[in-house]
This record gives sequence, C-alpha cells and structure tokens, in this order.
Amino acid sequence: MIEIKSVSKTYSGKVKAVNDLSLIIQPGEIIGFIGPNGAGKTTTIKMMTGILRPDSGTITLNGINIQERPLEAKRQFGYVSDNPDLFLRLKGIEYLNFMADIYDVPVADRRVRIDKFAAMFEMTSALSDKILSYSHGMRQKIILMGVLIHDPSIWILDEPLTGLDPQSAFSLKEIMKVQASLGKTVFFSTHVLEVAEKLCTKVAIINKGQILFYGTLEELKKGNAGKSLEDIFLEVTSHA
Repeated sequence: MIEIKSVSKTYSGKVKAVNDLSLIIQPGEIIGFIGPNGAGKTTTIKMMTGILRPDSGTITLNGINIQERPLEAKRQFGYVSDNPDLFLRLKGIEYLNFMADIYDVPVADRRVRIDKFAAMFEMTSALSDKILSYSHGMRQKIILMGVLIHDPSIWILDEPLTGLDPQSAFSLKEIMKVQASLGKTVFFSTHVLEVAEKLCTKVAIINKGQILFYGTLEELKKGNAGKSLEDIFLEVTSHA
C-alpha cells in the first residue's frame, strides 16, 4: 500500500513541482500515473522512493514512513527509474547478484529467478557482458530484472516501457498483472495512454504538480461519450 498525504516540493524556492498532492493506492491495484512533460510525475516518484525529500507532507509504504524509517521503507519496493544508465561497468550477472545481495535473496532463489527472467527478456547470452555494452533497451531490461529478483510487494516504475521491444513490453505488462493479482501494488508513470487504458485499475492524472483526476477509466469517461481517452486527457489537463 502507498499513502501520500499533502506532499509538496519546490525547486530553487520558486518552481512548485508538486503541490499538496495526496494519493492512496491499495494492494492489488495497477495505477497509471499520467501527465504532460513537466507535470510533476518524476518528482513525485523520486519523493516516493526517498531520492528527494518533500518540503511538506508524508509518504508511507506498507505503513512505513520513508522519511522517518528510510531503510525499512526502501526494502518494501522495487524501483525502475527513467534512466537505465546505471552500474555500467558491471556485468549483467554481477549487477543482478549485487541487487540480490542487497535484499538478502538466497542463492538458490536468485538462480531460479535470474534464469526465469533472463529467458523471458531474452537476456541469457548477455549476462556475461558489461552493461556498458548494452543497448538502451537491454539496460532497461537488466534494471527490470534487478527489481524482480527480490520480489517486492510494491513496484514503482518511471516510464518502464520506454525502449523495450514489443515482446519484452508484453512480458512486463503480463508480470505487472500477475503481481497485482497476488495482492501487490504497481505504480507506474507513462505517456502511452493506450497502455493505461488496457492495463490499469485506476489512473491518476497530474499537471502543474496537482492531481486533476484519480479513479477508474470508466469514471473518467462518464459524461464524455464518444470521446477518445486522448481527447479527454487533453481536455482535463488544459483546464489546470
């Protein structure tokens, strides 16, 4: 469960990137976080993961306040950032074992998971190569595998489908559905409205640091018969 209460963040004392934002995300939900560039999506996610500290408000993950108990809170989630260019001098297998060590994943369990996800994302032959040699899509895959290896109860993903080939994107979406069916929480930002429409339990629309809508797509479409999701999204964000 993710609970965000009245969170705000201002940059350089002037730019209010997030303004009194509140969201409650229940276990078993897949939440699409959508909004135009500069809307506050990545800032919100960085506060959720402890990378940035909010100026005000609180964020709890499975009941653990990330500002007060950061290490315990960070064990609750797996995070995929919008930049997969990390740990480039490690080999793929070294990175996965590093992530498994951080989260105390037993050796037998990590081997099974590495084999499973390497096959799923067609990365088996690349694990012995340095991440520096990977394409953008391959780097995205290895970061995803690093999240999956410790089987977190909360997923927080910032544009996770960017750079993935169609098969890998399909596999990731299927995994997200499975995680939700197991009672886990999936929260991801996306620019692709069709993905949100097909995958999400609910969507949160953000613009200028404020939540403009949070609910099901059926609720969003009420009173907008005949309009596409793109038309509705543009109409909602244009009024912010």
